Amino acid sequence: LTYQVVGVVVGVSGFFLYNNYRHTSLLFSESYIILPAAIVLASAVLSLIAGLLGTWISIQSTYCQQGLFVYLLVVIFCLQSTGLALAYFHSVKLDSDLAPVSDVFQKYNGSSKDPASETVDVAQHEFECCGVHNYTDWLETPWFNQSGGLWFPRSCCNSTFPSCSGSVDQPWLLYSQGCQEKLQMKFQFFLKFIFYGSLVVFLVEVVLLLLVGQIMKQPSPQFGYRVLEND
Repeated sequence: LTYQVVGVVVGVSGFFLYNNYRHTSLLFSESYIILPAAIVLASAVLSLIAGLLGTWISIQSTYCQQGLFVYLLVVIFCLQSTGLALAYFHSVKLDSDLAPVSDVFQKYNGSSKDPASETVDVAQHEFECCGVHNYTDWLETPWFNQSGGLWFPRSCCNSTFPSCSGSVDQPWLLYSQGCQEKLQMKFQFFLKFIFYGSLVVFLVEVVLLLLVGQIMKQPSPQFGYRVLEND
């Protein structure tokens, strides 16, 4: 049961990583960062199936069922080890993965139909940030100068201040942190969670494989022989 719970929790963290990436994909240099999420999600589904099969085997066991159980464990073992390696790899190179952030902010034009503008507004609202490093980054964008230089995007407004209009005269009503830092913190958290969670599942997998191997070495009573006594 613990094995299944850990596997599902790691899978959920993969889902959240993918969901956050889906809204901010333009801010990343490549889409490979979601590979750990996809792998641990697949692993979580297989862990549930393996758990159900393991429960059934504890009630009624056959060599075929044991073989299928071992096969699932090996597949999950491979998926978790791959997810673990990819999570570590992307956590190390997250800075370079977020390299396009400044370029996307420069392309902002305020239109909700523009992919770059929509991505920036969603990122600032969801991650509670403003600008690349802070709100002053907007002072150097084409959109800010072309729009008169009087307003920041409304998505910069701190949600705790309903009166915020994005005016340059009220910078204290804006989010203080930049989006690059917030994005890095959020995705670093998910990647590290996947890494350590996958490591736990990986170690449990090793123990399970050893235990199942020992069980399969033992002769099954179902196919055992006994001496028949003559009446």
